[in-house]
Amino acid sequence: MAKRILVAEDDPDNRCIVVKVLTLEGYETLEADNGRSALALARRERPDLIVMDLGMPGMDGWEAARRLKADPQTADIPIIALTAWDGERAREAGCDGYLSKPCRPKTIREAVARFLAGR
Repeated sequence: MAKRILVAEDDPDNRCIVVKVLTLEGYETLEADNGRSALALARRERPDLIVMDLGMPGMDGWEAARRLKADPQTADIPIIALTAWDGERAREAGCDGYLSKPCRPKTIREAVARFLAGR
C-alpha cells in the first residue's frame, strides 16, 4: 500500500509541483491550502507524513504544526516544513525537519524517503 502524504501549501503552483514529485514516486497525496484544513485532514486521514508550508494565510503552518504535535492523535506524524524562513524556528514549532524554498524535486524526494524509512 502506498504511503500517504499530506501536502499543505497555499500557493497552487508550489503545491502542484510537490504533489507531482510525490505522485511520480508512487505516494498517495492529500492536499490542503491552509493550516486549518491541514489540521482537519491530518486528524481524519492519519497520513504517514506531512509536508507543510509555514507561511499560509489564516491558520499558518507554525500554528498547525504546534497543534498537530500537541495532539496525541497526530503527534507521531512527521512534519517536514517548507520554508523560506529559518529552519531552526520550524523545529521549535514542532516540525521534524525542513526544506528551504525553493525546493528541487530531488531534494523533496530524498527528504520524504528519509522520513518515511522504517515507518
